[in-house]
Amino acid sequence: MIVGVVVMVIATITFVVFMERALRKIHIQYPRRQVGMKVYDGGSSHLPVKVNPAGVIPAIFASSLLLLPVTISTFSQGAATGPVMSWLLANFGPGQPLYLLFFVSMIVFFAYFYTFNVSFKPDDVADNLKNQNGFIPGIRPGKKTSEYLEYVVNRVLVLGSAYLAAVCVLPEILRGQYAIPFYFGGTSVLIVVSVTMDTIQQAQSHLLAHQYEGLIEKSQLRGKSKKRPKRTPTRR
Repeated sequence: MIVGVVVMVIATITFVVFMERALRKIHIQYPRRQVGMKVYDGGSSHLPVKVNPAGVIPAIFASSLLLLPVTISTFSQGAATGPVMSWLLANFGPGQPLYLLFFVSMIVFFAYFYTFNVSFKPDDVADNLKNQNGFIPGIRPGKKTSEYLEYVVNRVLVLGSAYLAAVCVLPEILRGQYAIPFYFGGTSVLIVVSVTMDTIQQAQSHLLAHQYEGLIEKSQLRGKSKKRPKRTPTRR
């Protein structure tokens, strides 16, 4: 069992890293532009849409809502003995079916809500593309682009919210149904993996910036060495 739990933890962390780095790339095309007498060809790029644009926020919000009945019962001892509060504490405890169902539904709701209201707004992205003269091939700029982006993000979030719910609910099922002492919750695993990935990316960016600084200094030194000193006229 210990070996199985260790293998499952490693597989879960690998799966989380894979899903956090997964992207849906949308092709963006830029038209030709003329500057003076020169005509520059239009370029192309990709608009990256993460499978999980909301990050750890939906899991944190859902966990906070699930802790609300326990918090209320802690601060109000008299209300904790009532029938409503007793039913909530009994059915919304860790491992209970209603607890898991409410947890999954809140994660899915906050994943969609946070993505479309904070992290990825299709209207703003469509306006920015229109201002930069960029467009999606086959889609008209403006409202049609916004509708297409919303269509894509809606379907990508089906996979992203299902991934978040699976990672967060798996430790609860192991603790409640199989009595496996899994001390780290899914939210903790997501936070640890996200912070570690951000730290690695920042370290890599600093290393690249340091290498570029060294290359610039070498190129400046070579440029100075190629310059010949001016000869002063000699007097006879």
